[in-house]
Amino acid sequence: MSAIRLSVTENALSNPARITERMYRDYLAALGRGWVVEMDGAVVGFCYADKTDCSIWALFIAPGHEGRGYAKALLRLAVDWLFALGADQVRLSTGAGTRAERFYATQGWTRELADDQDVFFRLARPATPMRRAA
Repeated sequence: MSAIRLSVTENALSNPARITERMYRDYLAALGRGWVVEMDGAVVGFCYADKTDCSIWALFIAPGHEGRGYAKALLRLAVDWLFALGADQVRLSTGAGTRAERFYATQGWTRELADDQDVFFRLARPATPMRRAA
């Protein structure tokens, strides 16, 4: 995961030592769940969801593998998992002015706040259709 995270050109970590491979493992063990996309035995994308604050902690696709629907599929798995746990909404943040910002907007996420560096999004649980009485 760390190699993919460090390979992206947008929303790059200013300090690569800030998030280590061990942090990814510890995160999964304590706070959430993760999903990956594998191609020919290599992980080319991943998404981590945080069950404690109902957020998407990370969603990254390796360069050269973007635009194939992997991010959309990973995001759907993570969001569905959080909603199944009872979340009313899911939150995330991403870099301002990035392809990721546009991606989340096109996936139906509501833009809440922004500053010079980050944009914050929210996705509400879909309303359950009411059933008609028979």
